[in-house]
Amino acid sequence: MSILFGIFTGFVVWFLVRYLAGGLYTVDQNERAVKTIFGRADRIPGQTTLNDPISEGLTDDERQRYDYPQVRVIPPGGPYFKWPWEKIYKVSVATQTLSMAYDPESPAANSSGQYLEAVTKDQLNTGMTGQLRYRVAERNLYAYLFGVKHPVSHVMGYFVSVLRERIANFEAPKTGIPEGDAAVSSAVTGISINDLRKNLRELNENMDRECRTSAARYGIEFDASLITGIDPPQEVESALAAINTAHNQVSSDISLAQAGADQKIEQSKRAVEIETLKAQAEVEPLRQLNAQLAGLSAHGSGALETYVRNVRLSLYSQAQTVILEAKP
Repeated sequence: MSILFGIFTGFVVWFLVRYLAGGLYTVDQNERAVKTIFGRADRIPGQTTLNDPISEGLTDDERQRYDYPQVRVIPPGGPYFKWPWEKIYKVSVATQTLSMAYDPESPAANSSGQYLEAVTKDQLNTGMTGQLRYRVAERNLYAYLFGVKHPVSHVMGYFVSVLRERIANFEAPKTGIPEGDAAVSSAVTGISINDLRKNLRELNENMDRECRTSAARYGIEFDASLITGIDPPQEVESALAAINTAHNQVSSDISLAQAGADQKIEQSKRAVEIETLKAQAEVEPLRQLNAQLAGLSAHGSGALETYVRNVRLSLYSQAQTVILEAKP
């Protein structure tokens, strides 16, 4: 009897330790957790990712394919309790950084993740370097945990395909160059690698826009994509350096010529203004005299004759010699 009681007591103790004390768990500050009950995720009834703003960028066809249920997310804290038939999946939501050339399924690819190859619109094979910052989308943990087998591989493949397509069709935005400078600038703006290097910011912003739906697709959202370098083959690099040097020299000469022409035009404007002011200064006394004589004339001929006589007397007083015409 005592043996049976000991076995029963041991079983009770084992059960309490195994399923009750062992059922306690915590969630770290940078983690989120999802619970499954008999293998089925604990869902929010009637809610899917299509009800969330992260799905706004999906097309109608994509909305049918990427319709994931919303699950109950367990926030940081604890201790929490789970039953033996329940399982907890913890996920780190901290921002992580990867080289854009990293291949999760084949780490040796792309020169061991050092640079990513792509072909430009003028058929130049170029290598690109840069980084991706991403984090798990807390609002779509179902896709990350259960919808996609290898979400990081999927999202990296998606990013690389979008980037290569963008590189192959990239055209520099219009800059409003005057027609006279078009012939000079065409030497460098027609080369895709130069266009890409000069517009890295625009390219990065475009990649951020193109990959905005990754959270709805795979449960991973991009924080930023930073393409830091675009390196063509060595023989192409030397040719580009020579073209760019010649273009910079021509641009410098044109800028100096324009500056000299602008300076001469400004000096001419100043000279015209000075001569105009001089002419106005000479004309102004005559205008005042004309106005004065018109006022005197309005008072009658006598007033005008008196004014003329006074002017003559003033001139006579200043003259040393006066010659008068003798009347016959």
